Amino acid sequence: MNRENPIVTAGMRIGLLGGSFDPPHAGHVHITRWALKVFRLDAIWWLVSPGNPLKTDAPADMARRIGVAREIMDHPRVHVSDIEARLGTRYTAETLAAIMARYPQAHFVWLMGADNLRSFHHWDNWHLILQGVPVGVLARPGEQLAAGLSPAARRFMRYRLSPAEAPGLALAQPPIWTLVTGPMLDLSSTALRKQGAWQR
Repeated sequence: MNRENPIVTAGMRIGLLGGSFDPPHAGHVHITRWALKVFRLDAIWWLVSPGNPLKTDAPADMARRIGVAREIMDHPRVHVSDIEARLGTRYTAETLAAIMARYPQAHFVWLMGADNLRSFHHWDNWHLILQGVPVGVLARPGEQLAAGLSPAARRFMRYRLSPAEAPGLALAQPPIWTLVTGPMLDLSSTALRKQGAWQR
């Protein structure tokens, strides 16, 4: 797959997994493979962010994070991208709008862990994200209850699909979202940095 411009054909179902990936780790790989299967996606793009607007500290060098991501996520249907930096967008809502305008022939799904849903209402224009693209939330250890009771989940509760309906998420009309549970890995980039396994 082309590292800069992946092939996008009409009707493709593409999951978008954004984050700092500081560092990329096996947990990212696990939820990516899980999302490909449970949401019946044709591809997933890892959107490696230049930085997280909600965090004051800068991540490691972007080229380094992308390089490690490509090493650990070696899958023909997964594309590791710096598109957010190339688009010049800062917030997820802006990035999604730009990607969807660039690739109108595809069906996109925003992917995130349940820990992100818990704090999703702090994201810039979070409601526009839920109104503009299907959202697939994947369980994280100890986060399901808080995620299900989060302000975003409560506000959009009537648009929630059951896990049994998750395979059709990409073709559903937003606002639409679902939270799926399954085997989990208890890994986080924050924990790996605290353990000294990744130095910025």
